[in-house]
Amino acid sequence: MALVAAVASSDAVGQRVGGNAVNVANKIAPWVVEHTAYGQQAEFFVVLAERADLRPAANLPTKTEKGRFVYQTLREKARTTQGPILQWLRERNIEHRSFYIVNAILVKGTREIAETLATRPDVVRVEGNPLIHNSLPQPGPVTEVPSKPQVPKTIEPGIAYTHAPDVWALGFTGQNIVVASADTGQRWTHNALKPHYRGWDGVTADHDYNWHDSIHDSVGNPCGNDSPQPCDDFFHGTHTTGTAIGDDGGTNQIGMAPGAKWIGCRNMDVGTGTPARYIECMEFFLAPYPVGGGQGDPTKAPDITINSWGCPPSEGCSANTLEAAVEAQAVAGIMMVVAAGNSGSGCSTVTDPPSLYAASYTVGALNTGFDTIASFSSRGPVTIDGSGRIKPDITAPGTGTRSATNSCDSCYTTASGTSMATPHIAGAMALLWSAIPNLQNQIDASRTAMNDAAHFISSVQCGAAGPPNNVYGWGRVDILAAVGGTPTPTPTATATPTATPTPSATAPPRATPRPRPTPHSRPTP
Repeated sequence: MALVAAVASSDAVGQRVGGNAVNVANKIAPWVVEHTAYGQQAEFFVVLAERADLRPAANLPTKTEKGRFVYQTLREKARTTQGPILQWLRERNIEHRSFYIVNAILVKGTREIAETLATRPDVVRVEGNPLIHNSLPQPGPVTEVPSKPQVPKTIEPGIAYTHAPDVWALGFTGQNIVVASADTGQRWTHNALKPHYRGWDGVTADHDYNWHDSIHDSVGNPCGNDSPQPCDDFFHGTHTTGTAIGDDGGTNQIGMAPGAKWIGCRNMDVGTGTPARYIECMEFFLAPYPVGGGQGDPTKAPDITINSWGCPPSEGCSANTLEAAVEAQAVAGIMMVVAAGNSGSGCSTVTDPPSLYAASYTVGALNTGFDTIASFSSRGPVTIDGSGRIKPDITAPGTGTRSATNSCDSCYTTASGTSMATPHIAGAMALLWSAIPNLQNQIDASRTAMNDAAHFISSVQCGAAGPPNNVYGWGRVDILAAVGGTPTPTPTATATPTATPTPSATAPPRATPRPRPTPHSRPTP
């Protein structure tokens, strides 16, 4: 209240612009006020009032057409509305950067600059660009398992629990689908990831349009800044990507959709993100461009993105900063799969963008091998924005998940969190789209198909039993049922576990393998 009062007393408040009184105090976020006190400079977004009308994209039949329309429309809106502000900033040599997926300009400046820009009638608000410290899951012990060209001995229990191997047996492994990961980066040379990287043709690597690094100002980061090739500065991005698409061709079947390809963008500096880093990666996915920058190409956009990061208002992230970017991807036919967060077990703990948005396909975590919610999994209803929205949308195995790590090309580790559940759903969507091509990039229809096929798990902990409900959403994903296969028995016991694993739990016993599909005989499901 004191901060708001300080702004309210400034000379900028009450100015008349175009004949209308402008209340600058209501247009500048408290984070900006705090971080520009006493003459300090801070980074903040100047968000313009005009937004592009993307509704016509719904009537376009293909992802290529949708993506091109969304990209061109957003860029044109930014070009025609940002010009006067950009000129004003250039004339004063004020550091800035233009974005288009959100019609906003990132500015580094003082309180006076923020107030001056806030008085403009074409500016709707000024929001901060805080450092966001994501509490990412920690890895368990690392094991090195060299790849061997032999019949796989195991399939990870989370993969088996979703019935993904039954879909492989039908001949669908995610072919022709591209999954992107916005995370701590990826160790692209890992044995379970390299064969599936879109930038690898089996002989040479081409990172253009397949990789972007939005970390430009880190200090002491093992990947440095602006890495020209995929690099993982923690382990998290390698791990989540592995759960979506990983398979080393030998003993390590860690991924849901081993026939899919992946691309990546690093949006966290060892777990630390900013809204600008997040938005930069979303722009890259909407229209990938060469390493170092250049013209974007929406035809190279991924089909699905994995997002296990957050932007909590408690750290200064405005609740609606990222919403336009999330919605733009959905309109362009990109399925944005988002972790619910690890703030459970209370209700209304889905609080952080992007997990709370309607346009996000939000994933809760099950105790792997059981139809019980993990204690840490965040729950709805969403109350922070007053919507009462039911979240999560769906649940998947998320404890003791074994996947690739960044320590070496044959290294694996376990981790627990909604971060681990999320790539199960991203991979499941890749399987759905490879099996039923007419659902590809049809976001609402695909979510409905996945939700309707889920194994419903009733709960009244956070509201009505559903479906859906605020603990399990529509239930545990069953990708075989979603593609129209014959339902099979749950592969492991569903009794309540004696103890809920923590985010560093070790993996449960690994499941019996199913045969890999051959590239021939792909029946219609």
